[in-house]
Amino acid sequence: MLANKDAIATIAVKDLEVAGKFYEGTLGMKKVDQGSDEGVSFQSGNSTFFVYRSQFAGTNQATALTIKVGNDLENIVQSLKSKGVKFEHYDMPGMTRNGDIHGEGNMKAAWFKDPDGNILALVSG
Repeated sequence: MLANKDAIATIAVKDLEVAGKFYEGTLGMKKVDQGSDEGVSFQSGNSTFFVYRSQFAGTNQATALTIKVGNDLENIVQSLKSKGVKFEHYDMPGMTRNGDIHGEGNMKAAWFKDPDGNILALVSG
């Protein structure tokens, strides 16, 4: 029924202006739709995600958005660090960490938070 339908990640934020500066300015996402005063859509590759105003922003303690970056992971991490993004470090079974990048086998990942504390991930595969 839904297998051929597009899914859109949704991320709750407190302040759309601050979130817009982060997602568009810091991360380089393209704003594709300012649907209302309460939300905005951004494009990442062939996907879109929706950022909306909510009093519950930042309460999710799990990854809210994952971005596949392929072999560019290390360069993107360094670029974001130069823009002030701070990366999270997690102790997970089977994973090793080299600087800000976690790895298990061929999979590498790095996690960081948006201004509201939503957890975002960059993955190599």
